Amino acid sequence: MENASPEKSINLFHCLNELNDLSLVREIQRFLSTGGSQYLRDSKLSQAQWSALVFVLLNSEEKLDEIELCKYDPSEECLQRLLPVVKASRKALLWSCNLTEKSCEVLASALSSSPSTLRELDLTDNKLQDSGAIFLYTGLKSSHCKLEILRLCICNLTDRSCADLASALRSNSSLKELDLSNNELNDSGVKNLSAGLDNIRCKLEILRCTLNCFESCAVLAICLNSNSSCLRELDLSSNKLQDSGLQFLSTGLENRRCKLEKLGLCNCSITEEGCDALVSALNSNPSLPLRDLNLKHNLPGDSNPKELLALQKDPQYKLETLL
Repeated sequence: MENASPEKSINLFHCLNELNDLSLVREIQRFLSTGGSQYLRDSKLSQAQWSALVFVLLNSEEKLDEIELCKYDPSEECLQRLLPVVKASRKALLWSCNLTEKSCEVLASALSSSPSTLRELDLTDNKLQDSGAIFLYTGLKSSHCKLEILRLCICNLTDRSCADLASALRSNSSLKELDLSNNELNDSGVKNLSAGLDNIRCKLEILRCTLNCFESCAVLAICLNSNSSCLRELDLSSNKLQDSGLQFLSTGLENRRCKLEKLGLCNCSITEEGCDALVSALNSNPSLPLRDLNLKHNLPGDSNPKELLALQKDPQYKLETLL
């Protein structure tokens, strides 16, 4: 078995499986766990071989926790073949797999199936576009869906799908973490997204997104002021917020209803003027639970103002990490 090709290994298992002999399951599992799955990328498996592979993966003695599609074949066809495995996994890593709207329709069905095991879905760097994302958001609305983490970074999304996303967030979705960075959401998209965040049924705690205009910060600030918002972590890194954007955002931090604990503003074209507004907001709200603040690659010399360093040392404030 150790020197057998992937095709021969799976063929042999399939023959024994037909005879109800499962003696090779453990050996094939060991083959896959030691990197054998990577060789399958260049293999042309038959439908029977794919079925055998799915059987092995689903019948592992260990709990099926994660599937990384690119280990097998980064394609929509492979996703279709391994869909039963994706459904049974807690974490599906489908990044950079050449997936499109077609795959989203399939995944939406998986999210809404009962029982649904998926808790984390990473679709980073796939050309899903708005049409594909809308399928996914429909899946999120299902009462069977238990997804908690969704990553849609670099997926060619725009403001056109944000209203559907907001609707999903308002539908008592279980989603707690969402990555929309490196997409063109525009101001209208952020407004729709914020409408979903500002709802008592929304459970989202972690948000990463790209803003095209500092005015979007004013919309997010209103959301941070809301009693309904559950946001604990906001990452706006690599956006040209500039000082005016941070000034808008700081008005949200001043409010005692704000629950933010972690704020990422790395590489956002912020100068001392913007930091002054931030310091003022923190001074006016010592009860703010903010404990982690990232301002790297902003100020000249990339050093934080003395006022922020003083707040970090002051036991009255919660700030623990200042980058």
